[in-house]
Amino acid sequence: MSTLRIFDTATRSQREFEPVRPGHASIYLCGATPQSQPHIGHLRSGVAFDILRRWLSAQGYDVALVRNVTDIDDKILTKAAENNRPWWEWVSTYEREFTKAYNTLGVLPPSVEPRATGFVTQMVEYMQRLIDAGFAYAVPGEDGGGSVYFDVAAWNATEGSDYGSLSGNRVEEMEQGETDNAGKRSPQDFALWKAAKPGEPSWPTPWGRGRPGWHLECSAMSTYYLGSEFDIHCGGLDLQFPHHENEIAQSHAAGDKFANYWMHNHWVTMAGEKMSKSLGNVLSIANMLEIVRPVELRYYLGSAHYRSVLEYSEAALTEAAAGYRRIEDFVGKFEGVEKGEWTPAFEEAMNDDIAVPKALAEIHTTVRAGNKALSDGNREEAEHLAGAVRAMAAVLGFDPLDEQWKDSGEESDAEAALDVLVRAELERRTTARAEKDWATADAVRDRLAAAGITITDTADGPTWSLAD
Repeated sequence: MSTLRIFDTATRSQREFEPVRPGHASIYLCGATPQSQPHIGHLRSGVAFDILRRWLSAQGYDVALVRNVTDIDDKILTKAAENNRPWWEWVSTYEREFTKAYNTLGVLPPSVEPRATGFVTQMVEYMQRLIDAGFAYAVPGEDGGGSVYFDVAAWNATEGSDYGSLSGNRVEEMEQGETDNAGKRSPQDFALWKAAKPGEPSWPTPWGRGRPGWHLECSAMSTYYLGSEFDIHCGGLDLQFPHHENEIAQSHAAGDKFANYWMHNHWVTMAGEKMSKSLGNVLSIANMLEIVRPVELRYYLGSAHYRSVLEYSEAALTEAAAGYRRIEDFVGKFEGVEKGEWTPAFEEAMNDDIAVPKALAEIHTTVRAGNKALSDGNREEAEHLAGAVRAMAAVLGFDPLDEQWKDSGEESDAEAALDVLVRAELERRTTARAEKDWATADAVRDRLAAAGITITDTADGPTWSLAD
């Protein structure tokens, strides 16, 4: 039996997964900053690490997954002000949109979903530890405000410092990209706490009123729930620097061992560019669901290896949807079939750094074998293989018989009834062709064509669609 191996960004190597506590897997995933509608670039991370979580659970681990919400942020405040809305209402509105999108795509809810504004007490304690250790300093602001910065130079000069190791950046070349720099000792230092500004939300601290810095939030929330040492920290590739690099620095400087493995998913791109609102190439979940069903979008977003670029095109999306339907068509021939056992090749693929493309190839290989067994008249073997397909598809989150997808696409009763009738005709045609009864096979084809139904023969068996 193979063992899960994870590509650890920090060591740039594939490492065998050894949890802090046997039988338990602890995961922290950087979640949403809900400033506007979620797009498929946002949801790729949720789907990718939902597959990781499902595989760990399937392997018998008790999984604790913390996925945070950054509910206070410069962009949130700016968007709310531009639309003349309270910041808390703005962020809550789009947090619900993210939750709806996660649920629509079958992403399992996290064990807990903390909001940054609920952890100010823990952040104050974290800053005090860093100040006491000599790795942070306070800067008084105006009107009772105050900032706190992490001292990169002090930490970098300490034996055991690893600042820059995650991203591979040279410390002297790092730019934090922060606009609030008043009182900083060095451009490399980053904000743990931002001094209050007129009209913005703020909280009291021993160093003055202000609001959380982005990086501090995640160290406070992850260690509160998962402890000073936990297994896996996940997030998008764009978070590697400065966010994750700074999380590591402040956590290690505070004396926490922090995450043992770092996993980063790559981007969704269009025309080679990262999908982002600033590029104007955003594709919302709602827009995507006008093209494909939720389960098909889930299949598409999870189909590439999580460390690979997923280049979006409508052709690629519809091709993925057709691939899912081949799986769905096969499993649908065995109503009520129970989940069986995944194949050894599937297990090896999943244990190879969650290699979903290899796992999908094994699912389609099994579907083809099942359709062949059907055409050979061996329904018992075909049903056994359908059970295996269900087990494998469930790990990837798109088991066609799962209740999650029962009403996917809001199929009408008439369409469902038509599907049952056409499938019966296709099975009759498949049997006739296997027996070289070409007259019967052609008669079925012609009868369906006269009814406006087009048959497409694929390597995984025949599929049907209504003629345009």
